[in-house]
Amino acid sequence: MSLPPHSRDLSEYGSVLGRRRLIATVCLLAGVGGGAAALAVTPARYTAVAQVQVLPTGAQEQFNVPSSRQREPLNLDTESQIARSAVVSTLAAAILRNPDPEELREHVTVDVPPNSAILSISYSASDPRAAAAGAQAYAEAYLRNRARAAEDAIDAQLKLIAARLREVKDDLDGTTTPQAVTTQTAQAAQTTQAVTAQTPQGTARRQAMLARQVSDLTLRYDALKTVAVTPGTVISPARPPARPAHPSPPLFLGSGLFLGVLAGAGAAFGRDRLDTRIRTGADIERLCGLPLLAELPARPDPAFLDEMAAAVATSLGGGPHRLLLEGVGAGSLEGVGARSLEGAGARSTVRPLAKGLGSALAHLVPVTVVTGRSAHPDAALLLVGLRRTTSPEVTRAVRQLARQGARVLGAVAVPPGFVAPVPETAEWGA
Repeated sequence: MSLPPHSRDLSEYGSVLGRRRLIATVCLLAGVGGGAAALAVTPARYTAVAQVQVLPTGAQEQFNVPSSRQREPLNLDTESQIARSAVVSTLAAAILRNPDPEELREHVTVDVPPNSAILSISYSASDPRAAAAGAQAYAEAYLRNRARAAEDAIDAQLKLIAARLREVKDDLDGTTTPQAVTTQTAQAAQTTQAVTAQTPQGTARRQAMLARQVSDLTLRYDALKTVAVTPGTVISPARPPARPAHPSPPLFLGSGLFLGVLAGAGAAFGRDRLDTRIRTGADIERLCGLPLLAELPARPDPAFLDEMAAAVATSLGGGPHRLLLEGVGAGSLEGVGARSLEGAGARSTVRPLAKGLGSALAHLVPVTVVTGRSAHPDAALLLVGLRRTTSPEVTRAVRQLARQGARVLGAVAVPPGFVAPVPETAEWGA
Protein backbone atom coordinates (compact mmCIF):
# COMPACT_ATOMS: atom_id res chain seq x y z
CA MET A 1 0.00 0.00 0.00
CA SER A 2 1.39 3.40 -0.91
CA LEU A 3 1.37 6.02 1.79
CA PRO A 4 0.06 9.55 1.11
CA PRO A 5 2.81 12.11 1.67
CA HIS A 6 0.82 14.03 4.28
CA SER A 7 0.37 10.94 6.46
CA ARG A 8 4.01 9.90 6.74
CA ASP A 9 4.60 10.89 10.33
CA LEU A 10 5.75 8.83 13.28
CA SER A 11 2.28 7.57 14.05
CA GLU A 12 1.87 6.39 10.48
CA TYR A 13 5.18 4.55 10.60
CA GLY A 14 4.04 2.91 13.80
CA SER A 15 0.75 1.92 12.22
CA VAL A 16 2.61 0.36 9.28
CA LEU A 17 4.61 -1.79 11.66
CA GLY A 18 1.41 -2.66 13.48
CA ARG A 19 -0.33 -3.72 10.29
CA ARG A 20 2.69 -5.72 9.15
CA ARG A 21 3.63 -7.03 12.55
CA LEU A 22 3.74 -10.62 11.30
CA ILE A 23 6.44 -10.05 8.70
CA ALA A 24 8.30 -7.68 11.05
CA THR A 25 8.22 -10.29 13.83
CA VAL A 26 9.43 -13.02 11.47
CA CYS A 27 12.39 -10.88 10.35
CA LEU A 28 13.15 -9.95 13.96
CA LEU A 29 13.16 -13.58 15.06
CA ALA A 30 15.24 -14.51 12.00
CA GLY A 31 17.81 -11.86 12.87
CA VAL A 32 18.08 -12.96 16.49
CA GLY A 33 18.20 -16.60 15.40
CA GLY A 34 20.92 -15.84 12.89
CA GLY A 35 22.95 -14.07 15.55
CA ALA A 36 22.52 -17.01 17.90
CA ALA A 37 23.52 -19.46 15.15
CA ALA A 38 26.61 -17.42 14.31
CA LEU A 39 27.46 -17.31 18.00
CA ALA A 40 27.15 -21.08 18.25
CA VAL A 41 29.32 -21.90 15.21
CA THR A 42 32.04 -19.29 15.79
CA PRO A 43 35.10 -20.84 17.49
CA ALA A 44 35.89 -19.49 20.94
CA ARG A 45 39.00 -17.32 21.30
CA TYR A 46 40.61 -16.60 24.67
CA THR A 47 42.70 -13.50 25.29
CA ALA A 48 45.27 -13.21 28.09
CA VAL A 49 47.07 -9.98 29.03
CA ALA A 50 50.53 -9.43 30.53
CA GLN A 51 51.49 -5.92 31.65
CA VAL A 52 55.11 -4.76 31.47
CA GLN A 53 56.49 -1.63 33.13
CA VAL A 54 59.17 -0.15 30.89
CA LEU A 55 62.13 1.44 32.70
CA PRO A 56 65.08 3.46 31.37
CA THR A 57 67.96 1.07 30.69
CA GLY A 58 70.75 3.60 31.20
CA ALA A 59 71.82 3.39 27.57
CA GLN A 60 71.14 6.05 24.99
CA GLU A 61 67.48 5.73 23.96
CA GLN A 62 64.89 7.48 21.83
CA PHE A 63 63.07 9.86 24.13
CA ASN A 64 59.49 11.06 23.82
CA VAL A 65 58.17 14.59 23.46
CA PRO A 66 55.66 14.94 26.34
CA SER A 67 52.03 15.31 25.20
CA SER A 68 48.52 15.07 26.67
CA ARG A 69 48.43 11.37 25.74
CA GLN A 70 51.86 10.38 27.00
CA ARG A 71 53.97 12.30 29.51
CA GLU A 72 56.59 9.60 30.09
CA PRO A 73 60.16 10.33 28.89
CA LEU A 74 60.35 7.05 26.95
CA ASN A 75 58.70 6.74 23.55
CA LEU A 76 56.31 3.89 24.33
CA ASP A 77 54.72 3.96 20.88
CA THR A 78 58.05 2.85 19.49
CA GLU A 79 58.41 0.27 22.25
CA SER A 80 54.97 -1.16 21.44
CA GLN A 81 56.08 -1.73 17.86
CA ILE A 82 59.28 -3.37 19.05
CA ALA A 83 57.26 -5.65 21.37
CA ARG A 84 55.53 -7.27 18.40
CA SER A 85 58.46 -7.09 15.99
CA ALA A 86 59.98 -10.06 14.17
CA VAL A 87 62.97 -10.12 16.55
CA VAL A 88 60.79 -10.36 19.66
CA SER A 89 58.51 -12.87 17.92
CA THR A 90 61.51 -15.08 17.22
CA LEU A 91 62.51 -15.01 20.90
CA ALA A 92 58.90 -15.73 21.95
CA ALA A 93 58.72 -18.63 19.48
CA ALA A 94 61.88 -20.07 21.06
CA ILE A 95 60.29 -19.82 24.51
CA LEU A 96 57.05 -21.45 23.29
CA ARG A 97 58.93 -23.91 21.07
CA ASN A 98 56.89 -22.81 18.10
CA PRO A 99 58.60 -23.02 14.71
CA ASP A 100 56.54 -20.24 13.11
CA PRO A 101 57.17 -16.76 14.61
CA GLU A 102 55.01 -15.06 11.97
CA GLU A 103 51.99 -17.07 13.07
CA LEU A 104 52.50 -15.85 16.62
CA ARG A 105 52.58 -12.22 15.46
CA GLU A 106 49.03 -12.58 14.10
CA HIS A 107 47.69 -13.31 17.59
CA VAL A 108 49.44 -10.57 19.61
CA THR A 109 48.46 -6.95 20.15
CA VAL A 110 50.22 -4.32 22.25
CA ASP A 111 48.44 -1.32 23.78
CA VAL A 112 49.79 1.67 25.67
CA PRO A 113 47.48 3.08 28.38
CA PRO A 114 47.52 6.92 28.30
CA ASN A 115 49.97 8.69 30.61
CA SER A 116 51.71 5.52 31.70
CA ALA A 117 54.94 3.60 31.16
CA ILE A 118 53.03 0.33 30.79
CA LEU A 119 52.77 -1.99 27.82
CA SER A 120 49.68 -4.25 27.78
CA ILE A 121 50.59 -7.32 25.74
CA SER A 122 47.53 -9.36 24.70
CA TYR A 123 47.66 -12.77 23.10
CA SER A 124 44.69 -14.70 21.66
CA ALA A 125 44.41 -18.47 21.31
CA SER A 126 41.77 -21.17 21.20
CA ASP A 127 42.87 -22.44 24.64
CA PRO A 128 43.06 -20.27 27.78
CA ARG A 129 46.38 -21.75 28.89
CA ALA A 130 47.89 -21.24 25.45
CA ALA A 131 46.73 -17.61 25.53
CA ALA A 132 48.37 -17.03 28.93
CA ALA A 133 51.59 -18.76 27.83
CA GLY A 134 51.73 -16.65 24.67
CA ALA A 135 51.25 -13.34 26.48
CA GLN A 136 53.84 -14.24 29.10
CA ALA A 137 56.32 -15.41 26.45
CA TYR A 138 56.03 -12.12 24.56
CA ALA A 139 56.51 -10.12 27.76
CA GLU A 140 59.68 -12.05 28.64
CA ALA A 141 60.97 -11.94 25.06
CA TYR A 142 60.46 -8.17 24.92
CA LEU A 143 62.40 -7.62 28.15
CA ARG A 144 65.21 -9.90 26.96
CA ASN A 145 65.46 -8.08 23.67
CA ARG A 146 65.40 -4.69 25.40
CA ALA A 147 68.12 -5.76 27.85
CA ARG A 148 70.28 -7.19 25.07
CA ALA A 149 69.85 -4.05 22.95
CA ALA A 150 70.85 -1.88 25.91
CA GLU A 151 73.93 -4.03 26.63
CA ASP A 152 74.97 -3.88 22.99
CA ALA A 153 74.59 -0.10 23.00
CA ILE A 154 76.69 0.21 26.18
CA ASP A 155 79.37 -2.11 24.77
CA ALA A 156 79.53 0.00 21.62
CA GLN A 157 79.94 3.18 23.67
CA LEU A 158 82.66 1.53 25.79
CA LYS A 159 84.59 0.56 22.66
CA LEU A 160 84.40 4.10 21.31
CA ILE A 161 85.54 5.61 24.61
CA ALA A 162 88.38 3.09 24.92
CA ALA A 163 89.61 3.87 21.41
CA ARG A 164 89.49 7.60 22.06
CA LEU A 165 91.23 7.12 25.38
CA ARG A 166 94.11 5.28 23.70
CA GLU A 167 94.49 8.06 21.16
CA VAL A 168 94.62 10.74 23.86
CA LYS A 169 97.11 8.76 25.92
CA ASP A 170 99.33 8.30 22.88
CA ASP A 171 99.23 12.04 22.25
CA LEU A 172 100.04 12.72 25.89
CA ASP A 173 102.94 10.27 25.90
CA GLY A 174 104.31 11.79 22.67
CA THR A 175 104.54 15.27 24.17
CA THR A 176 106.62 14.12 27.15
CA THR A 177 109.34 11.90 25.49
CA PRO A 178 113.00 13.28 25.19
CA GLN A 179 112.94 12.88 21.42
CA ALA A 180 109.84 15.03 21.21
CA VAL A 181 111.45 17.68 23.41
CA THR A 182 114.62 17.71 21.23
CA THR A 183 112.57 17.99 18.07
CA GLN A 184 110.58 20.86 19.52
CA THR A 185 113.80 22.64 20.58
CA ALA A 186 115.32 22.30 17.08
CA GLN A 187 112.20 23.64 15.52
CA ALA A 188 112.09 26.49 18.02
CA ALA A 189 115.69 27.49 17.12
CA GLN A 190 114.64 28.17 13.58
CA THR A 191 111.83 30.50 14.66
CA THR A 192 111.93 33.96 16.17
CA GLN A 193 113.02 34.56 19.74
CA ALA A 194 109.47 35.50 20.81
CA VAL A 195 108.03 32.22 19.58
CA THR A 196 110.92 30.32 21.23
CA ALA A 197 110.07 31.94 24.54
CA GLN A 198 106.43 30.81 24.25
CA THR A 199 107.05 27.15 23.17
CA PRO A 200 107.52 25.60 26.64
CA GLN A 201 104.28 27.27 27.81
CA GLY A 202 102.29 25.91 24.79
CA THR A 203 103.60 22.41 25.41
CA ALA A 204 102.58 22.56 29.04
CA ARG A 205 99.07 23.70 28.15
CA ARG A 206 98.68 20.89 25.61
CA GLN A 207 99.83 18.33 28.15
CA ALA A 208 97.33 19.67 30.70
CA MET A 209 94.51 19.55 28.15
CA LEU A 210 95.32 15.96 27.17
CA ALA A 211 95.52 14.98 30.82
CA ARG A 212 92.04 16.39 31.42
CA GLN A 213 90.69 14.47 28.44
CA VAL A 214 92.22 11.28 29.77
CA SER A 215 90.60 11.91 33.14
CA ASP A 216 87.16 12.67 31.59
CA LEU A 217 87.28 9.66 29.31
CA THR A 218 88.33 7.42 32.17
CA LEU A 219 85.43 8.65 34.31
CA ARG A 220 82.95 8.07 31.48
CA TYR A 221 84.34 4.61 30.85
CA ASP A 222 84.10 3.67 34.51
CA ALA A 223 80.56 5.08 34.74
CA LEU A 224 79.38 3.03 31.75
CA LYS A 225 81.15 -0.01 33.07
CA THR A 226 79.11 0.14 36.27
CA VAL A 227 75.70 0.81 34.61
CA ALA A 228 73.04 -1.72 35.72
CA VAL A 229 70.76 -2.48 32.78
CA THR A 230 67.07 -2.34 33.88
CA PRO A 231 64.85 -3.00 30.85
CA GLY A 232 61.66 -3.23 32.91
CA THR A 233 59.60 -5.73 34.80
CA VAL A 234 56.43 -7.76 34.40
CA ILE A 235 54.06 -6.15 36.88
CA SER A 236 51.02 -8.28 35.92
CA PRO A 237 51.80 -11.81 34.73
CA ALA A 238 49.41 -13.39 32.26
CA ARG A 239 46.69 -15.61 33.71
CA PRO A 240 44.42 -18.06 31.84
CA PRO A 241 41.13 -16.22 31.18
CA ALA A 242 37.98 -17.66 32.72
CA ARG A 243 35.76 -16.96 29.70
CA PRO A 244 36.39 -16.42 25.99
CA ALA A 245 36.79 -12.89 24.68
CA HIS A 246 35.36 -13.83 21.30
CA PRO A 247 32.67 -14.40 20.22
CA SER A 248 30.82 -11.93 22.43
CA PRO A 249 27.17 -12.92 23.07
CA PRO A 250 25.96 -9.30 23.47
CA LEU A 251 27.72 -8.33 20.23
CA PHE A 252 26.39 -11.23 18.17
CA LEU A 253 22.86 -11.18 19.60
CA GLY A 254 22.71 -7.38 19.52
CA SER A 255 23.87 -7.34 15.90
CA GLY A 256 21.31 -9.99 15.01
CA LEU A 257 18.59 -8.00 16.77
CA PHE A 258 19.59 -4.79 14.97
CA LEU A 259 19.69 -6.49 11.57
CA GLY A 260 16.36 -8.19 12.32
CA VAL A 261 14.72 -4.87 13.23
CA LEU A 262 16.21 -3.22 10.15
CA ALA A 263 15.13 -6.05 7.84
CA GLY A 264 11.70 -6.25 9.49
CA ALA A 265 11.08 -2.53 9.08
CA GLY A 266 12.23 -2.62 5.46
CA ALA A 267 10.14 -5.67 4.65
CA ALA A 268 7.09 -4.21 6.42
CA PHE A 269 7.28 -0.89 4.57
CA GLY A 270 8.03 -2.63 1.27
CA ARG A 271 5.11 -5.00 1.71
CA ASP A 272 2.84 -2.17 2.80
CA ARG A 273 3.76 -0.12 -0.26
CA LEU A 274 3.26 -2.97 -2.74
CA ASP A 275 0.10 -4.45 -1.19
CA THR A 276 -2.96 -2.40 -2.16
CA ARG A 277 -5.50 -4.72 -0.57
CA ILE A 278 -7.90 -3.07 1.86
CA ARG A 279 -7.86 -5.00 5.12
CA THR A 280 -9.43 -2.62 7.64
CA GLY A 281 -11.86 0.25 7.61
CA ALA A 282 -9.04 2.68 8.30
CA ASP A 283 -7.40 1.62 5.03
CA ILE A 284 -10.41 3.00 3.12
CA GLU A 285 -9.87 6.51 4.43
CA ARG A 286 -6.08 6.27 4.31
CA LEU A 287 -5.69 4.85 0.82
CA CYS A 288 -8.81 5.94 -1.02
CA GLY A 289 -9.61 9.28 0.63
CA LEU A 290 -13.26 8.32 1.13
CA PRO A 291 -15.10 8.89 4.40
CA LEU A 292 -15.94 5.68 6.23
CA LEU A 293 -19.65 5.87 7.03
CA ALA A 294 -19.94 2.51 8.75
CA GLU A 295 -18.19 -0.74 9.50
CA LEU A 296 -20.72 -3.53 9.26
CA PRO A 297 -20.54 -6.46 11.66
CA ALA A 298 -20.81 -9.98 10.26
CA ARG A 299 -24.48 -10.19 11.32
CA PRO A 300 -25.90 -6.67 11.77
CA ASP A 301 -29.17 -6.09 13.62
CA PRO A 302 -31.85 -3.53 12.67
CA ALA A 303 -30.50 -1.05 15.24
CA PHE A 304 -27.16 -0.97 13.49
CA LEU A 305 -28.85 -0.29 10.16
CA ASP A 306 -30.65 2.66 11.77
CA GLU A 307 -27.30 4.16 12.81
CA MET A 308 -25.94 3.60 9.33
CA ALA A 309 -29.02 5.24 7.83
CA ALA A 310 -28.54 8.30 10.05
CA ALA A 311 -24.97 8.73 8.79
CA VAL A 312 -26.10 8.35 5.18
CA ALA A 313 -28.97 10.81 5.63
CA THR A 314 -26.60 13.41 7.06
CA SER A 315 -24.31 13.04 4.02
CA LEU A 316 -27.24 13.16 1.55
CA GLY A 317 -28.85 16.33 2.81
CA GLY A 318 -32.37 17.31 1.82
CA GLY A 319 -34.17 16.57 -1.19
CA PRO A 320 -35.42 13.49 -2.95
CA HIS A 321 -32.47 11.33 -4.00
CA ARG A 322 -31.75 8.15 -5.80
CA LEU A 323 -29.01 6.37 -3.84
CA LEU A 324 -26.96 3.65 -5.52
CA LEU A 325 -25.70 0.85 -3.29
CA GLU A 326 -22.82 -0.81 -5.13
CA GLY A 327 -20.24 -3.43 -4.25
CA VAL A 328 -16.68 -2.75 -5.38
CA GLY A 329 -14.07 -5.14 -6.77
CA ALA A 330 -14.09 -8.44 -8.57
CA GLY A 331 -13.14 -10.14 -5.31
CA SER A 332 -16.38 -9.02 -3.71
CA LEU A 333 -18.69 -11.01 -5.99
CA GLU A 334 -19.10 -13.85 -3.55
CA GLY A 335 -19.67 -11.74 -0.48
CA VAL A 336 -20.94 -8.26 -1.32
CA GLY A 337 -21.87 -8.17 -4.93
CA ALA A 338 -20.33 -6.36 -7.86
CA ARG A 339 -21.15 -3.68 -10.28
CA SER A 340 -22.41 -6.13 -12.89
CA LEU A 341 -24.56 -8.05 -10.38
CA GLU A 342 -24.28 -11.16 -12.48
CA GLY A 343 -23.98 -13.74 -9.68
CA ALA A 344 -26.81 -15.01 -7.60
CA GLY A 345 -24.67 -14.66 -4.47
CA ALA A 346 -24.14 -10.99 -5.25
CA ARG A 347 -27.84 -10.30 -5.62
CA SER A 348 -28.61 -12.18 -2.44
CA THR A 349 -26.29 -9.89 -0.52
CA VAL A 350 -26.61 -6.42 -2.08
CA ARG A 351 -30.36 -6.40 -2.51
CA PRO A 352 -31.27 -7.42 1.06
CA LEU A 353 -28.86 -4.81 2.37
CA ALA A 354 -30.42 -2.22 0.04
CA LYS A 355 -33.88 -3.18 1.34
CA GLY A 356 -32.77 -2.83 4.95
CA LEU A 357 -31.06 0.52 4.37
CA GLY A 358 -34.02 1.84 2.34
CA SER A 359 -36.39 0.91 5.11
CA ALA A 360 -34.26 2.72 7.68
CA LEU A 361 -33.86 5.81 5.46
CA ALA A 362 -37.59 6.09 4.73
CA HIS A 363 -38.22 7.86 8.05
CA LEU A 364 -35.28 10.28 7.67
CA VAL A 365 -35.09 11.61 4.11
CA PRO A 366 -36.95 11.02 0.84
CA VAL A 367 -34.63 8.61 -0.92
CA THR A 368 -34.92 5.62 -3.21
CA VAL A 369 -32.20 2.99 -2.83
CA VAL A 370 -31.21 1.31 -6.10
CA THR A 371 -28.69 -1.38 -6.99
CA GLY A 372 -27.96 -0.56 -10.65
CA ARG A 373 -26.45 2.39 -12.45
CA SER A 374 -29.16 2.21 -15.08
CA ALA A 375 -31.48 3.90 -12.57
CA HIS A 376 -29.43 7.13 -12.97
CA PRO A 377 -28.61 7.71 -9.30
CA ASP A 378 -27.43 11.10 -8.08
CA ALA A 379 -25.56 9.67 -5.06
CA ALA A 380 -23.73 6.44 -4.38
CA LEU A 381 -22.59 4.41 -1.41
CA LEU A 382 -19.78 1.91 -2.00
CA LEU A 383 -19.71 -1.45 -0.24
CA VAL A 384 -16.04 -2.38 0.17
CA GLY A 385 -15.34 -6.00 1.02
CA LEU A 386 -12.46 -6.15 3.46
CA ARG A 387 -9.49 -8.36 2.51
CA ARG A 388 -10.97 -8.83 -0.99
CA THR A 389 -10.88 -5.34 -2.49
CA THR A 390 -7.91 -3.22 -3.58
CA SER A 391 -7.59 0.56 -3.43
CA PRO A 392 -7.23 0.92 -7.26
CA GLU A 393 -10.61 -0.81 -7.65
CA VAL A 394 -12.25 1.66 -5.28
CA THR A 395 -10.59 4.63 -7.00
CA ARG A 396 -11.70 3.40 -10.40
CA ALA A 397 -15.30 3.02 -9.21
CA VAL A 398 -15.31 6.57 -7.78
CA ARG A 399 -14.06 8.00 -11.09
CA GLN A 400 -16.67 6.11 -13.12
CA LEU A 401 -19.52 7.25 -10.87
CA ALA A 402 -18.27 10.83 -10.99
CA ARG A 403 -18.38 10.75 -14.81
CA GLN A 404 -22.00 9.60 -14.60
CA GLY A 405 -22.92 12.46 -12.28
CA ALA A 406 -23.25 10.41 -9.09
CA ARG A 407 -21.73 11.83 -5.93
CA VAL A 408 -20.00 9.18 -3.81
CA LEU A 409 -21.03 9.79 -0.21
CA GLY A 410 -18.48 7.39 1.26
CA ALA A 411 -17.82 3.73 1.83
CA VAL A 412 -19.09 1.00 4.08
CA ALA A 413 -16.65 -1.67 5.21
CA VAL A 414 -18.09 -5.17 4.81
CA PRO A 415 -16.30 -7.97 6.66
CA PRO A 416 -15.81 -11.49 5.27
CA GLY A 417 -18.77 -13.76 5.96
CA PHE A 418 -21.23 -10.86 6.08
CA VAL A 419 -24.90 -11.86 6.14
CA ALA A 420 -27.34 -9.08 5.21
CA PRO A 421 -30.53 -8.77 7.29
CA VAL A 422 -33.83 -9.28 5.51
CA PRO A 423 -36.36 -6.67 6.65
CA GLU A 424 -40.07 -7.29 6.54
CA THR A 425 -40.82 -4.16 4.49
CA ALA A 426 -38.62 -1.94 2.39
CA GLU A 427 -38.83 0.87 -0.06
CA TRP A 428 -36.27 0.44 -2.77
CA GLY A 429 -35.97 0.54 -6.49
CA ALA A 430 -34.36 -1.72 -9.02
